[in-house]
Amino acid sequence: MAYDVKLFKLINGDMVIGKWDAANNKINDPAVLQTIPSQQGVQMMILPFGYPFDNEIEGEIDGRHIIYTYKNCPEDVSTKYLEASSNLTLSSGGLGGLGGGLGSGNISNISDLLKK
Repeated sequence: MAYDVKLFKLINGDMVIGKWDAANNKINDPAVLQTIPSQQGVQMMILPFGYPFDNEIEGEIDGRHIIYTYKNCPEDVSTKYLEASSNLTLSSGGLGGLGGGLGSGNISNISDLLKK
């Protein structure tokens, strides 16, 4: 079964990335995207939705809790999400200034993505 990796805003305000299952109207393997201001700009963390109690990216969120679906998900963010959720390393053409640190619990500078 193929899934589209998408970004969502939930009714509670959380920004979530996950595998959209349109047939069942739910997000599988959700992860929370948290932005953190720093002196270098904005940094982002990908954490399991159930963190700190769940340390793995797994579970599901029903589609009725989605208030907004982002039209685009940056390729670098979706690649890092897939790496974090599958524990595999995916090859890509580069991280466009991210430095490769955007992953499960890791922090990286994403201010370049936000400026585009």
